[in-house]
Amino acid sequence: MKLDMEIKELTSLEEMLPQFDLMHLMYTKMTPEKYKSFLEVMIPNHYSQVAVFENNECIGVTGLWFQTKLWCGKALEIDNFIVHPDHRSKGIGKMICDFVELKAKTLGCTNIVLDAYTSNFLAHRFYYNQGFGPKGFHFVKILDENGLT
Repeated sequence: MKLDMEIKELTSLEEMLPQFDLMHLMYTKMTPEKYKSFLEVMIPNHYSQVAVFENNECIGVTGLWFQTKLWCGKALEIDNFIVHPDHRSKGIGKMICDFVELKAKTLGCTNIVLDAYTSNFLAHRFYYNQGFGPKGFHFVKILDENGLT
């Protein structure tokens, strides 16, 4: 890890709001207002973010959900894993995954879970390299195309 990189968990709205620009790379239709309104609902429901900063600029971020599921018990779910395109292949994704794994173990989780779009082959390769593998299918029935970000 470079000396000028820092990784930290973001737990408050005030810490997460400034990461909108990076999230916007994945969700181009999302507005800052919608991002804020979603976070206001998500944070009280065990949502946090893990972010990597280089010279105080956020260059990688993922959301985390701590939850209990019937099929596995305590689990940590990775949500919206983004590394800025200018900073890919620098080990930032691995830094985030290592941080998440340590947090999951600390919380007594039995699994770390995530979804990846079926067409995102680069993400698939990355997740395989981090020790993840498919367990099943995540089926989606879209009810409102306009509501998607």
